[in-house]
Amino acid sequence: MAKGGGAARNRGGGPARSRASEKIRAQREEEAKRKRRRNWLAGAGAAAVAAAVAVGITLTSGGGTAAAGGGAVSNSGGAAGLNLAPLTTLGTLQPAPAAGTNGAEGVPVPNGASLAGPAASTTGQTIDGIGCQSSEQTLFHIHAHLTIFVNGQPRQVPAAIGIPGAQATSTPSGPFIDSGTCFYWLHTHAPDGIIHIESPVQRTYTLGDFFDEWGQPLSASQVGPAHGHVTVLYNGKVYRGDPRDVPLTAHAQIQLEVGTPLVAPVSITFPNGL
Repeated sequence: MAKGGGAARNRGGGPARSRASEKIRAQREEEAKRKRRRNWLAGAGAAAVAAAVAVGITLTSGGGTAAAGGGAVSNSGGAAGLNLAPLTTLGTLQPAPAAGTNGAEGVPVPNGASLAGPAASTTGQTIDGIGCQSSEQTLFHIHAHLTIFVNGQPRQVPAAIGIPGAQATSTPSGPFIDSGTCFYWLHTHAPDGIIHIESPVQRTYTLGDFFDEWGQPLSASQVGPAHGHVTVLYNGKVYRGDPRDVPLTAHAQIQLEVGTPLVAPVSITFPNGL
């Protein structure tokens, strides 16, 4: 990937911005193609399973025996069986703030300071079994969204988490991290809360894995440098459990709130390709 020029050099537009916009557009198109192929394969697989089940039923009714088919692959990515409670258990919630301006990925960037910068100590060593490789891995490729509030005020999840030696390209909608020394399987390209899960193996990754890559603590009483009681929202419900165990599932909308007042769930629309 080409390294982008600084924002000052590109303030007036020009080829660097055009290349960056084209690169992001190409990435989204490629991700959309992969998603369509995955959906086609899933549909073909489901049809094959249905046919196999039909054959098994026929054999069984005719006095023969048929081997039991394998279970369907779950799309929950580890979300099944979570201890979730209704929002009403939290009492009155402060309305979510107005969405910020869309960033380079087409997702609003929160109107607040960054919770903490990317970890300077994360230099490519394996973390929680997660490697850092010269290119992004897409055998298992999903995205989740993380929103953070501290005492009712929004905090940004910064770009370049999981991308040591990050290089930013300036785009009309803000910076986009498009290259670095290596890419961890969990990483961020923009300060919009989108967590990219791009892995050579399919497994359940957790919020604890992401914070370990970030180099920040996460517990029931701390989120990064912010201390206080931590409330976790998961897809619009209250998550009862260790924040570190929250699974990063496809299009999960996760919200961490430190202290009070508590804020109503923020929900984003994932753009095509994310």
